[in-house]
Amino acid sequence: MIENDRDGNIPLKFMAAREEDGESLANLRVEAMRPSLEAIGRFDAERAKARFLDGFTPEETLRIVTSGQLLGFFVLKSRPDHLYLDHLYVLPDIQGKGIGTQVVRYAQEKAASAKLPLRLVALKGSVANDFYTRHGFKLKGSADFDNAYEWTSEQAFER
Repeated sequence: MIENDRDGNIPLKFMAAREEDGESLANLRVEAMRPSLEAIGRFDAERAKARFLDGFTPEETLRIVTSGQLLGFFVLKSRPDHLYLDHLYVLPDIQGKGIGTQVVRYAQEKAASAKLPLRLVALKGSVANDFYTRHGFKLKGSADFDNAYEWTSEQAFER
């Protein structure tokens, strides 16, 4: 059972991923993405797993852990002109408990301190789109399957 702290948050640790974490993180990604991909008729577990493993970079990947339990992970890539939140996945049975919010705040703090925008893409039709707009991200463009978003520290004061 996952316990909340005094403020009602789950106390999280963001721990560096290791090369040997690739397989378990890929499986977690498949589990977390399944509902969104099924909703648009594009679920293929092997393809989703392979896409992650082909670009897996442990040095940019952080595991989300509480009490030794893996809850999810995210990838935060540093680019010359922005930070890129490439993946953010939380186990389906604990989504909606503020874990993603804590990760986004962490990434926003990193971007603000670096004086860089924070960018990401979300699968069209996914509930992630509403999640990111609620956290101050602005839609910057759309492609066949994804929406592109950006957050800047200046936007944080516009809301």
